[in-house]
Amino acid sequence: MISTVEKVLFLKGIELFSAIPGEDLAQLALVTDEIHRESGHVIIREGEAGESLYLLVDGRVQVLKGDRPVAELGEREVFGEMALLDPGPRSATVRALTDVVMLCIKREDFSDIMAEKNEIARGIIQVLTRRLRAATR
Repeated sequence: MISTVEKVLFLKGIELFSAIPGEDLAQLALVTDEIHRESGHVIIREGEAGESLYLLVDGRVQVLKGDRPVAELGEREVFGEMALLDPGPRSATVRALTDVVMLCIKREDFSDIMAEKNEIARGIIQVLTRRLRAATR
């Protein structure tokens, strides 16, 4: 079980949240859920409604568009961030390549915090912009 202090330190090490003061990250850490999944488990499925952001604490995942692998993500990487801003369908499937430990933040909880902390919204927009640029190269 990851303690709140460990969650804050972990969040601080993620680019998306690195500019956020520790006391604000503590508020975010309180709404994160720790999730464990085994290798091969589909964490999110393309086309399904999205409602959560995932932060990889340990392990590796594969991102697929249709049946085509498009990326592998590891520790301290983020996926599912579009679901925090848009309730539309997931744009890709993410499957665990190894046993994984993740932190999960639900849209409803995140929206409440984001309304108070516009730096978090800015960080999400920056990540989405970078991923869009990378996808169109």
